[in-house]
Amino acid sequence: MLVLTPIGIIHSPYKTVGQAPRQGSGSDEICQVEVFEAFQEGLRDIEMFSHLILIYWFHLSVGYSLSVTPRWDVRPHGLFTSRSPRRPNPLGLCVVELLGREGNALKVRGLDAIDGTPLLDIKPYFPRVDERCSV
Repeated sequence: MLVLTPIGIIHSPYKTVGQAPRQGSGSDEICQVEVFEAFQEGLRDIEMFSHLILIYWFHLSVGYSLSVTPRWDVRPHGLFTSRSPRRPNPLGLCVVELLGREGNALKVRGLDAIDGTPLLDIKPYFPRVDERCSV
């Protein structure tokens, strides 16, 4: 059995899917990531990192199609070649810039999540490990 426990909630200026940018890298908006107090100790030393990888649940996503036309082409491709939020398991992932921390709240830039999105995990971004050649 698979059980996911949200560790926090994302606060952003985006109230609807239409307001959110297609990718977080296209946004300069500053958002707040609230980590629930039960998980706050896990933030120790997070300020060492300039960027973080956030994993979250697209809680407003409904249904999916295994064939989609992504923004980078005019012909259909398989769902797993896209970043569509409409997926069998609607997981979102975004690399954000960490601007600061106040207790259990992180201030970040470059996020595409809608206000109220459940946060599932935070991982440090390591350029030497995470950066790959571009497509």
